[in-house]
Amino acid sequence: MLTLEGLKATQGAFTLRADLAVKEGERVAVIGASGSGKSTLLNAIAGFLSLDTGAVTVNGEAIEHMLPGKRPLSIVFQDSNLFPHLTVAQNVGLGIRPGLRLSAAEHAQIEAALGQVGLTGFGARKPSALSGGQQSRVALARVLLRKRPLLLLDEPFAALGPALRQEMLALVGEIAEAQKLTVLMVTHDPGDAEALTDQSIFVEDGLAHPPVPTKELLSNPPQALKDYLGH
Repeated sequence: MLTLEGLKATQGAFTLRADLAVKEGERVAVIGASGSGKSTLLNAIAGFLSLDTGAVTVNGEAIEHMLPGKRPLSIVFQDSNLFPHLTVAQNVGLGIRPGLRLSAAEHAQIEAALGQVGLTGFGARKPSALSGGQQSRVALARVLLRKRPLLLLDEPFAALGPALRQEMLALVGEIAEAQKLTVLMVTHDPGDAEALTDQSIFVEDGLAHPPVPTKELLSNPPQALKDYLGH
């Protein structure tokens, strides 16, 4: 579903390399030490970082020359990507129409998406009136309406407490299952990786290794991952 072939991307003095493939419908953790290149990998896939060389394909279509907004993916960051001056409903509506010229049917879709993430009646509020967990739910409601086949998560729940984080991971799993999404999730927490993903990409010093089973990687980690996890 997702293929990175000969990918090389440079950000300042840092260079990321990747040659790997992710199957359709897989949920994959991206794990490694701070500064190893995890977020850089997602930025290269999303188009926020230009490639030096290589190709990015989704369902057989080359996307490396597409603008970020045109790529067949959604991305959620730790800050949930919400615009503070817009209401919850408007933030979700951006997933349908960036200009927010929405029909009655599209407003109904927004309400339905908010209902699916447990935020019925929250549409008129501003992000500042929401808790961190609620803001994450708004971002996921927008993902529901974008209906892009690839979902990138860059530690979106890192600031949440353990119980709420598990609740959000479960919600991501439900959305991924319902929409048949392929998911890549950057995480520093092996527990989160085990909770959501079957496969994991280990990133070490700018090299993203091909996916391996998450349980296998965490039960017998390479030395660099052992050092990071404190084993």
